[in-house]
Amino acid sequence: MEEILNSQTTECLTLRVFGVHLPTNKTAAILALMILTCSVMMNERAAAQWLLQSSGTTERLRAVSAVSRLVAWASGNCGTCVRTTNGGKIWQPLHVPGADSLDFRDVEAFGENTAYLLSIGEGERSRIYKTTDGGSHWTLQFINRNPKAFFDAIAFWDANNGIAVSDAVEGHLVIIKTTDGGATWTEIPSKKIPPALPGEGAFAASGTSITVQGGNRVWIGTGVKSARVYRSIDGGNTWSVSRTPILSENESSGIFSVTFKDARTGVIVGGDYRKDAEARQNAATSNDGGRTWKLVRVSPPAGFRSAVVYVPGTAAPTLIAVGPSGSDYSMDNGATWKSLGPGGFHAVSFAGSEDAGWAVGEGGRIAKLAGKAPDKQRSSLE
Repeated sequence: MEEILNSQTTECLTLRVFGVHLPTNKTAAILALMILTCSVMMNERAAAQWLLQSSGTTERLRAVSAVSRLVAWASGNCGTCVRTTNGGKIWQPLHVPGADSLDFRDVEAFGENTAYLLSIGEGERSRIYKTTDGGSHWTLQFINRNPKAFFDAIAFWDANNGIAVSDAVEGHLVIIKTTDGGATWTEIPSKKIPPALPGEGAFAASGTSITVQGGNRVWIGTGVKSARVYRSIDGGNTWSVSRTPILSENESSGIFSVTFKDARTGVIVGGDYRKDAEARQNAATSNDGGRTWKLVRVSPPAGFRSAVVYVPGTAAPTLIAVGPSGSDYSMDNGATWKSLGPGGFHAVSFAGSEDAGWAVGEGGRIAKLAGKAPDKQRSSLE
């Protein structure tokens, strides 16, 4: 309440609240004030924010796959996998036999029953598991027999067609794909893949260094003294590669996550994970399918970011990026960014609508995005 203005009669008495003049003919004024106050409170509650949920684990979570506003899966170290079917009210721990020592850096889910898990590591520690009964039983579909390979991430166009990537071995990335729901995995011939730079590989930080779009497009972001994007428009059978302006000065820097809204419009994020609060050369955008990339120089994300995703169902092209030092949002296809809060996460995923998004991180940290995701039509964060 800023001030009361009085005229010569009570009928002319007005009350100004939040810049709005209201008649103070007692009852009418009180009712108007109550309505306006409730409206302000509702708008405040509608602000997009991360609401923490109880995951039931204290293990580090490194991947999340949102299926709907009710169903999501998450995974992490020490063989950890959890699932919710009620929007996060309860997260159910799932046991993968023989996997207690594995680090599940990626999970890809298709409903409340079907999901794939990818574990990372050299040689046989890199594996792919699948469940079709909600995690009650798991099938070991792939075990890496190449002692030099180290698989980082996996992505699926649909429940049957998927692709996974390993760091480079003998001068080329190792890429495998399936067209039968993981029953068989076939390695792409190295001659179909551009030569790798020395030490080049994909970071296994969030399961999002590889992404797919449409029915046959796929992109891979790399790092370790490099920051390039590999792209394929034929389901991974043949590849091209492009340099990007993302930081690539040492083994801890490069591209950590890639996402595409359509065949042409994409965003990459990364930086140096050893300097997680440093906002330097950590985001770039493409409008030609990943052939060229433009560095975000003004208002980039506020630090190293390990995952980025488009938010479905918003009026503007909205993205959210997360990292250990906080999360950010963009409403212009990644050209500029604003803070969504200081809480740290490793991975983020949305499915179908803006109220179906989760982020995961250290110590079993899980949060769901509550309220309206920011966009140009309505952003309570601005």
